[in-house]
Amino acid sequence: MNRRNFLATALAAGSAMLTPESSAGEMSHFEPPTAAREADAVQTMTFALTINGAEHQLPETPVNTTLLDCLRDSLHLTGTKKGCGLGQCGACTVLVDGRRVKSCLCLAVMQQGKQITTIEGLGRPEGLGTPEELHPLQAAFIEHDAFQCGYCTSGQIMSGVACIHEGHAGSDDEVREWMSGNLCRCGAYTNIVAAVREVARRSASA
Repeated sequence: MNRRNFLATALAAGSAMLTPESSAGEMSHFEPPTAAREADAVQTMTFALTINGAEHQLPETPVNTTLLDCLRDSLHLTGTKKGCGLGQCGACTVLVDGRRVKSCLCLAVMQQGKQITTIEGLGRPEGLGTPEELHPLQAAFIEHDAFQCGYCTSGQIMSGVACIHEGHAGSDDEVREWMSGNLCRCGAYTNIVAAVREVARRSASA
């Protein structure tokens, strides 16, 4: 018997020997002190985030809230998708000060004073894009049929926009390398690369 099993057996035997009346009194001293319980409580605070050019005031929000959960649950910007929650699939990609980040790995409170762009902000400048006023990469995804189920599409587009801006879309292989953090479970990679490359060529010739 290892140490873990021994302790579990001993605790079970001790509990069985206690009467219901004595259990409450005897076990009460196992409650954590008030200070410890207060230390375990998650702190909240109010703060503001600038998203798609507009400032949003967040009421009392737990400080451990991720940017992804803040966008989806508090601000109802559900274009940013929740995938693995581990920063591995890229479905939650947004731009922070022009750089792509996995919003499931960022704390919302730490993004104060930064410019955050989500898929909703890629259309018209005020972030109210319509099918008639799409971002060039959004239009290219439609033209090249670069999505199937669509769940990863917003993250793919946000990453593609940054990839072009960073100058990492000079070849198919370069696009694949620099967008390797965005997974498409439907396997539309060839069409995604084609869409990104087309917009990159247009940008270079403009």
